[in-house]
Order: sequence, then C-alpha cells, then structure tokens
Amino acid sequence: MIHQVEPRSLPMLEVLRYARHGDATDLEIDGYLNYHFMTAAPGHDWPKMMLERGINPSAMVAGPDSPRRPVIAIRSSPWKAGQTSNPWHDEFDLDHGHVRYFGDHKPSTVGPPGATAGNKALLDAWQFHAGSTAAERALAPPLLLFRSATVHRDGRRLVKGHIEFCGVAIIERLEHVVQRDPDSPRSFPNLQLDLAVVQLAPTGDTLDMRWIDDRRDPELDVVTSARHAPAAWQRWVSGGRSAIPRVRRRVMSSRVQAPADQLPEPGTTDAATLDRLHRFFDGRKHAFELLASRVAAQVLGGSGAVYQEGWLTRAGGDGGMDFVGRLDVGTPTSNTPLVVLGQAKCVAPSTSISPDQVARVVARLRRGWIGVFVTTGTSPDRHKSK
Repeated sequence: MIHQVEPRSLPMLEVLRYARHGDATDLEIDGYLNYHFMTAAPGHDWPKMMLERGINPSAMVAGPDSPRRPVIAIRSSPWKAGQTSNPWHDEFDLDHGHVRYFGDHKPSTVGPPGATAGNKALLDAWQFHAGSTAAERALAPPLLLFRSATVHRDGRRLVKGHIEFCGVAIIERLEHVVQRDPDSPRSFPNLQLDLAVVQLAPTGDTLDMRWIDDRRDPELDVVTSARHAPAAWQRWVSGGRSAIPRVRRRVMSSRVQAPADQLPEPGTTDAATLDRLHRFFDGRKHAFELLASRVAAQVLGGSGAVYQEGWLTRAGGDGGMDFVGRLDVGTPTSNTPLVVLGQAKCVAPSTSISPDQVARVVARLRRGWIGVFVTTGTSPDRHKSK
C-alpha cells in the first residue's frame, strides 16, 4: 500500500523547537516549528527521529527489494566544541555547500573508529555514497544536517532545545584521522567526513519530508521511495561523483558595506530613531513585518517603478519569507511585473544578520524576482564572516 500524505516542507536554515519529550501533535511550540511534528510520518506509528546524539541513524527497513537505512540525522553542537564530550570543531560553510564533520569517537572510546554506533552507521553509509552504480547510490541514506541554535526568549538566553536545519548532504569524502584530547596529551582515532550539501532551490530551499517518510516505509521499493526526493539528489544518484559540483548548494553574494558604515553616527537623531524603532518593535514580529513591507514599498516605489503591496505571510513558520509584493517596471501600457519577496528582522542595531539568513531569501528567488531584507541591524561583512 502506498500512503498519500500532505507535504511537510522543512525550510533550510529554519530554527526548530526540539523538545526531548515533545510529541508530534502541534505544528509549533513556543513560536518555532516543532521538530517532532515535521519529522513524524502522518498515519504511521514509527519511532521518533531523535537527535540525542551527534549521529542518529534510523533503524533499517527490509523493503520489498532490498534492505536500506532510511536516513541518518546529524547534529552538531558548536557550544560544546572543545569540551571533553566534543573535542572537535565541525565546520559549516552552507553558502558553498560544504560541511566538515567529525565522527563520535572520543578519547575514552575503546576500539577502532567504527566501534561506536554512530561511526559504524557512517562507515556503512559510505559504501553506498561512494557506490559506482546508480543502484548502489539509490540505497545511500541521506544525511539530514542540524546544528544547535541559541535563542533568546522571555529575556533568557537558551543554548538547548532549539536546532537549525542545515540541509541534506552526500558523503563526498571519508577519512580516518588522529585527533588530540584537549585535556591531556593523548591522541585518539576518529572519522573525518567532507559532506556536500545539495541544492534545494527548486523547491524554495525546503525539503519535502514525504521523501523521508517513503524511505522509512518498508512497503515501498527503493525506486518508489525516491518519488519525493530533491531533484539534486536524484541527479547525483544518476550521475555519481561527477555530478556533485552541479548539485552542490551555492549562494551568490555581492559586496556590502562594512557594518560600521551601515549604521547612523552615534548621538545623531537617526541613531536615536533607530534605537526607538528597535525597542518598540522588539517582540512584535508581525507588526515589524508590516512596517518592513511599507519600507520596501517606499524604497522601491521611489525608483520610478510602481510598487504594489501584496500580503504578509502567517505569523510563525514563514519559511524565510515575511511579505510579498509586486514591482511594475515600464510604462502603464507596457510594463513587466516583478515579484518581490521580503524578510524582516527586528534585532539590536549592533547585531549583524548572518549570511545564512540572507541566503534563505536569495534561495527562494526565481528568475526575474527581487529579494528585500529589512532589518534594524546590519547586513554581514562578507570578508569578516568567512
């Protein structure tokens, strides 16, 4: 039986609420998408896809044609880097579709790098990711990448309970390395993986979670289980290693002013106005989105074109798009309408918006569309953020 379900789209770079004992009932928790809702397959009573470890392989399914591991969820915790429990530093360069990830072997682990359940799952997956045929690569479990996110809620800084979705990855390279324990002169073996993050732009930089549902369904064969797979993943399955440069995620960037040059001079009327705007709209996200839409209308309308305000997206879970408009370029009798997608972020004026947040807007643009990012902070200094 093939189960048909409504699509659940997981936005790239979206922060989700991850509650260890949470359930899949509610779409949102505390204003964030509920991880357990997004990863639970409707109509199935399968085990939860937990993220309690760095490497979280799902259980194998038999499948009518061949056994397969549906998915491996990877969680990186930057705030733990350098500690005994996590002595390595993972590297995320999502603009260029590359992640360097270290396995879960620790200084206290006895045995070779494959002695832990996580590393063993990655070694097993590697044989399929490095497969020489499309049939082998079709069995490769996709790696869903997450990293812990720090959020501020109710005046508190929370380093636990929230994760950011960083995309789907292919194992491009796997090596055995020797690492050093930061608390002693001891060295220990581990795995080092170079991961290629695939392009999700054709689907608005979102992942259709029905693909993962299908891969977990033991009633579906491997071909049917790929019906909702990203186009980039399917091209890699077909073309193999040579296709990776064509399916890797890449975000175009342009030059921007340094953050100091974007802010008004301290002590001026403009600086005071910006501070008042931030204090007034802080915590009133939807109200700030309306203001951002009006700002976009004034700026773009002042270019000589005609700007038509569209609508605001629903509060919460907007997938990186807060308002939509239209810019009519040309004369009244001969004009070209351009779709405008906008994102709004009310942050402290001294705060710099991360490149990944801007990339989310860029990834949703189609040919001829315009992206607008309105913020009380500053846009990233590319030279300093790399």
